[in-house]
Amino acid sequence: MRSGLLRIVILGPSLASTSDNDYATIFRPLLRALAARGHDILFLERTGEFATTAFNQPDYCRLEFYDGLKRLERFRDKIITADVVIVSSHLSEGSAVAQFVQKIARGVVAFYDLDTPTTLEQLEAGTCTYLTYPVVRGYDLYLSATDGPILRQIKSKYEVPFVRQLHCSVEPEAFVASQRPFRWDLSFVGDYSADRHSVLQRLIIEPARRAPHLRLAVAGAHYPSDIDWPGNVERFAHVTSDNTPEIYAASRFALNISGETNRTAFVATASIFAAAAAGTAVIADPCPSLASLFKPDREILIATRPEDVLAFLLSIPESRRRRLAQAVRRRVLAHHTADRRAHEFQNYIAEAMQFRQQREVAGLSATR
Repeated sequence: MRSGLLRIVILGPSLASTSDNDYATIFRPLLRALAARGHDILFLERTGEFATTAFNQPDYCRLEFYDGLKRLERFRDKIITADVVIVSSHLSEGSAVAQFVQKIARGVVAFYDLDTPTTLEQLEAGTCTYLTYPVVRGYDLYLSATDGPILRQIKSKYEVPFVRQLHCSVEPEAFVASQRPFRWDLSFVGDYSADRHSVLQRLIIEPARRAPHLRLAVAGAHYPSDIDWPGNVERFAHVTSDNTPEIYAASRFALNISGETNRTAFVATASIFAAAAAGTAVIADPCPSLASLFKPDREILIATRPEDVLAFLLSIPESRRRRLAQAVRRRVLAHHTADRRAHEFQNYIAEAMQFRQQREVAGLSATR
């Protein structure tokens, strides 16, 4: 490690994808912020996960590809000498990759879980393809994009030395205040998920049917063709990080959906931070841990029924809507920027490094 600067190796599903995906959307801002702080980053991408036919080599890290576990051998020296190696969730051959890394790495070995509720559910069922009980115990640090009591469960049950939340983030420069007229009263940005669909039905589709004079938008891919969209719901099948700010800036309110399975944990999606950074007032479905990030009724609004959404859209004065939007934007720009995440990441790695050193010293003393 050079004067506090880290040599970082990350093994993840995708960074170079020609289309946006959850992994690239989370990693790109974080890596740009870490690079701006002077850290040296190598991202090893598993080929075949996403389309990478046309991409430019990033200016914030070195990007290399491998097509299977055996091909990781050519990066052995980089992994051995790295100060920190991160293995992402949802990585093909993730458990085998982790075992390889844990065996040879001399630095901190961390797991970055982008959807902890799903991971733990699959781990308990024995169906998780990227994590097993022995592998999770072999990590020095468990980073999670999830908030809430579930993190304590990981630490106590799986005996990981450090479990820390590392939410996704926004880059403030991507969001410029707009004075354009609103195009939609409410928008939702997110690809189709069976876990979220009943909430979408309740908080977007049903309000649209009941109030046909309202204008709503749903932007995202993979929605089934048999969904009966009301005529006042505008659909966008393709959405990227480039046009997301424009969608939010043209919306009076934005909807965030946690999903049915995330009732005891909050997975902070990039969309809620993006909507707030764009200066849009946010409506969210209820989730206990959401209150650890935002103040209900002062920074965000909570809706459980179609009637709640309609009350917000039809009855809240514009002056209050602006106050809500300004308050949630201040919160995000103070606590959820990419630079803030890079700072948190550095602190977590420093903790894990110190713990490893203390453990190694104790081990040496015990053998004397």
